[in-house]
Amino acid sequence: MSDGQIDRGKKLRYALIALVFVGTALNYVDRQVLALLKPTLEAEFNWTDQEFAHLGSAFQLTAAASVVFVGWLVDRFGVRAAYGGAVAIWSLAGMAHAFATTVGQFLAARIVLAAAESINTPAAVKSAAQYLPLRERSLGLGLVNTAPNIGAVLTPLIIPPFALAFGWQAAFLVTGALGFVWLMFWYPLTRHLKPVAASEPVAAPEPVKQDTDEPKGWVKDMLSDRRTWAVAGAKALTDMIWWFMLFWTPDLFSRVFNMGQAELGGPIALIYSMAALGALSSGIVFPLLLARGLTPNAARKSSMLFYALLILPIPLALEASSPWVAAGLIGLALFAHQGFSTNIFGFTADTVPTQRVGTVMAIGAVFGNLTGMGIIEFTGWSLTHGVGYWPMFAMAASAYLLATLWVHVLVPVIRPIAAAQ
Repeated sequence: MSDGQIDRGKKLRYALIALVFVGTALNYVDRQVLALLKPTLEAEFNWTDQEFAHLGSAFQLTAAASVVFVGWLVDRFGVRAAYGGAVAIWSLAGMAHAFATTVGQFLAARIVLAAAESINTPAAVKSAAQYLPLRERSLGLGLVNTAPNIGAVLTPLIIPPFALAFGWQAAFLVTGALGFVWLMFWYPLTRHLKPVAASEPVAAPEPVKQDTDEPKGWVKDMLSDRRTWAVAGAKALTDMIWWFMLFWTPDLFSRVFNMGQAELGGPIALIYSMAALGALSSGIVFPLLLARGLTPNAARKSSMLFYALLILPIPLALEASSPWVAAGLIGLALFAHQGFSTNIFGFTADTVPTQRVGTVMAIGAVFGNLTGMGIIEFTGWSLTHGVGYWPMFAMAASAYLLATLWVHVLVPVIRPIAAAQ
């Protein structure tokens, strides 16, 4: 292979990473617009808090149901077709919000948006596995994993003032249209990508020990494995806090601190900037504990406990003297959430047999989306009945300690998979 061909292949792979990064960021832009425009939409359509909650819970329920199918779609039709088609559908669904006039119409748009957006993570991972050589794969996935936080930071800074200047319909139309701009680059730039096996030799994978020869036995073994339920329970307890914050935080600042739509961007951007740092920090804490001589079991659980303790002050945000103090406390909590979440991924990779990892994480995602749906609905009820935000913040303060305890009870000693089999 000539140097020119190698350089061209490398440029195409870098273009792929950039496109998946931007696509993942747009995924979060489109899903966050509704929450940021709640004050305007609430005034125009006279929504109740419970009606607004239905929009969020329908999104989570659809996402939970879609997880079962999207992996198959990516494998069946390939990344290029499946991901491109999904971006087109979710962009149209985002734009459709601009034409909705009833709760039912907004609900239909949210359901389609959720179904299409759920393909993003499996498509991103498949892109890395199929087109990036091993030495570039971790970097590619690491960069893509920062994209949700970038989307969550930029959206509150841009969308509220844009909506005030040009109208809420324009906000949905423009953010949705960005997906079609992305598609103008996606299809031409990915046309000549070659799977890594076809473009360069890779080491043959080591043989994987199968749990059983029978698929039914494999499923039975997985569902009876405590490690599976440790992941599912931890995701159920902690993901609901992330989805609650993503959907209700703009309303919290509007309601508690009387902030106008144009003022919401700064505090919310601060919150998700801190969340992004939390994701990066987890790559330091666990290795540092190992380097200090802790066992994998002690290092992993100590890391989880560290992040769980950082979340304890979050109820103080409701009594904060200013929105910026509240944003700092909530940002600290989401910093800790991202660190804790990365430890769940690490625990799964450490302990679950390789051939089960994807399925176990999918089970965890389903549980996380379902509890997210539950807390979003409960928040609507709590606000409608004058209880306020304190129950959800109390749940947030305790959820991560409970998740740490749950993992410890189900897996008293974490053993790396090489030692566990």
